[in-house]
Amino acid sequence: MASLETPNIISNDTRIDHPRGRLFVRTWSSTADDSGGSGEKAPVVLFHDSLGCVDLWRDFPARLSAATGRRIIAYDRLGFGQSDPRADRPALDFVADEAHTFFPVLRERLGLKKFVALGHSVGGGMAIHCATRFSADCDALITESAQVFAEDRTLQGIRAAKQQFMDDAQLERLGKYHGDKAKWVLDAWTETWLDPGFASWSLSEVLPKVTCPVLAIHGEFDEYGSTRHPELIGRLSGGPSRVEIMKDTNHVPHRERPDNTISLISGFLSSAG
Repeated sequence: MASLETPNIISNDTRIDHPRGRLFVRTWSSTADDSGGSGEKAPVVLFHDSLGCVDLWRDFPARLSAATGRRIIAYDRLGFGQSDPRADRPALDFVADEAHTFFPVLRERLGLKKFVALGHSVGGGMAIHCATRFSADCDALITESAQVFAEDRTLQGIRAAKQQFMDDAQLERLGKYHGDKAKWVLDAWTETWLDPGFASWSLSEVLPKVTCPVLAIHGEFDEYGSTRHPELIGRLSGGPSRVEIMKDTNHVPHRERPDNTISLISGFLSSAG
């Protein structure tokens, strides 16, 4: 199904088969884009946050496609949004597992070769793993509000959110995007991050394996992580890096400061090639 999201931008929905369940995928591209020609710029793959899904990106992908001239691809992780439900809780290595178990199938089914990885929040960690696992094909890495270790500030924010979701109205709002999977989505976030076994999780040994250009975007007042995270991404990444701290911004720059965020990303991608 195709729909007009932004002038000259078309979105298309599809589902791909994975041994563990079907994944919902949406792509945005220019009506003039042949989406596969030899001159096509590397598509941007979006990795959503812990409570996110394709629909919660809202108009950001269409606007990013228009600004960059690139195809944008977003998918719902298994158990989220319009993808199939998942019974088991994600293992403590779920951030790395996305790059090993699910993203390779997505690439194969969509015929992706070169790509740009862009992840928000925990999706940023997944994008980092994908950039290292497929280093020869990842042209650039963009993180937004990413966490690279289990910081006290992050865990405090999750505990506060868990309390807020004790209000049924909050869970119902989540259900608008995840349906009957809403409680699973919430528990997959809170119970995994707050598990004592997750306390030692870190990307400090993964980041040096990143070889492509890196842009790390972070809000000055991000309630789920201090600016130590983008600073570490910039300092530890093996490729050329750029860190952008957005003033008066919290955890979702692409929603709070969409024009600035899109400008940063499109400028970075232009310079990265």
